[in-house]
Amino acid sequence: MIFADKLRAAVLAIILSWGWKRAAIALVAGALSALAMAPFNAWPMLFLTFPVMVWLTDGAGAGRWRGVPAAAMAGWWFGLGYFVPGLYWIGYAFLVDAPTFAWLLPFAVLGLPAYLALFTALGFALARLIWAAGASRVIGLAASLTISEWLRGQALSGFPWNAFGYALTEPLALAQTASLIGLWGLTFLSVAIFASPATLIDGSSRGRKPWIAPVTALALLVAMGIFGGLRLSMHPTALVANVKLRIMQPNLQQDVKFNYAAKAEVMQRYLALSDRASGPQSTGVRDASILIWPESAFPFFLTREADAMAQIADLLPKGTILITGSVRAPDLPPGTRVTRAYNSIYVIDHDGSVLSIYDKVHLVPFGEYLPFQDWMEKLGFVQLTRVQGGFIPGTRRRPMEVPNAPRMLPLICYETIFPDEIVSRDDRPGWMINLTNDGWFGNSTGPYQHLQQARVRAIEQGLPLVRAANTGISAVIDPAGRIVARLGLGVEGVLDSALPTAIAPTIYARLGDLPAAVMVAAGLLVVLRRRVAKRTS
Repeated sequence: MIFADKLRAAVLAIILSWGWKRAAIALVAGALSALAMAPFNAWPMLFLTFPVMVWLTDGAGAGRWRGVPAAAMAGWWFGLGYFVPGLYWIGYAFLVDAPTFAWLLPFAVLGLPAYLALFTALGFALARLIWAAGASRVIGLAASLTISEWLRGQALSGFPWNAFGYALTEPLALAQTASLIGLWGLTFLSVAIFASPATLIDGSSRGRKPWIAPVTALALLVAMGIFGGLRLSMHPTALVANVKLRIMQPNLQQDVKFNYAAKAEVMQRYLALSDRASGPQSTGVRDASILIWPESAFPFFLTREADAMAQIADLLPKGTILITGSVRAPDLPPGTRVTRAYNSIYVIDHDGSVLSIYDKVHLVPFGEYLPFQDWMEKLGFVQLTRVQGGFIPGTRRRPMEVPNAPRMLPLICYETIFPDEIVSRDDRPGWMINLTNDGWFGNSTGPYQHLQQARVRAIEQGLPLVRAANTGISAVIDPAGRIVARLGLGVEGVLDSALPTAIAPTIYARLGDLPAAVMVAAGLLVVLRRRVAKRTS
């Protein structure tokens, strides 16, 4: 009884807080919520932090304009607290070339989170606008934050990193729900489930049963776990016959990777590492049918360096192909100076011939191009890759033919974080490949988060995903999200693995974000009907 009284007093203090206390509560709640993401995966923390935000939104009603501005400000502080510790690792990229970019580090570490927090503020503002009593306000918050998180993944080229839905992707059984409703459906469920304990303070007067919402949330979690366990048992890892992968993880530092003077050193390292024996029975690269190197592997234009292409041809035995990232020069008249380039993937045969090329479609803002490029360059700004004029975007994402293997869908770097851009329903590949260079971000939480998001794409689509990262984490992931093989962060080595087989298209692969949209629309309808019923009663 004494504990219950103290708890009610603490909740009341949160509801009635104002000014800097209110901002501090939201900021701390956001920072603790970041622990729900990889590599910590402490998602039960959200059972504490999301109710706090419900109570802050309850208290916002004492402000002006129905409390919408106060709810938005609390949401912004929550977002800032969430994104700063979740994205601090971006600052590492500004230290690769510290004399040029170090002065921008505070703007990146605080400025990007401050911008992303605007979407969180929008979500709480919308929720407050349709706020209703009881459990319906939790549903309204889930719908509103799902809308704002989706917008975060779209606006200004989008950045849906650490969307709230990723909290329900560990353990693996819970993540299987992504095969039904995708990331945005998981986001709706995450907010609704984790915010549900807020209703326990509503009291049981006038027929209210405040325990129904949290009990329903726990039942839903159990149901997700049961569904996930059954799905995993129905889809054991199956392997494609006669396809043997070898992923080379060089663990090159960025100052070497982009230094043309280190050309010979880089090539020698790649060649020696690729042919390294991985066990007593290994014969090096001759064991592999597909050798894979990471994103932007060379400090030069690969196909313009005849000696490098000859070395690759000497390395590859007959029947083995190389899939590698490389910066690619556009087709220009002879003698024309190259000022812009593509970030590309090459498929190269054993005789050194290029079989196919993919150019990255979704470029990284401020990394591979600048918004308002010409204007910002005139002011002296340059993107992290220091390519004048920025990289050239590819025209479309398409599967690539790979000899003696299923067709693959190429994804370069953070292209894998956009669930709605992955696979065309009319042109389904047999597997996905993600070449990346997370070496920009050092030994931080960033590469673990990137791996987590890539794994969810495999579950959503029912397709295996092969990941080759310069400094790690390289991995082979089956279509149910199991990590079949991996190389840790900051490790130099090779990873040998078979290629998992794809399974039938999932519901999400067939319907896309339609189930999530229906969930959001239904949630909004429930809240609006509740508000109308209250006004007419």
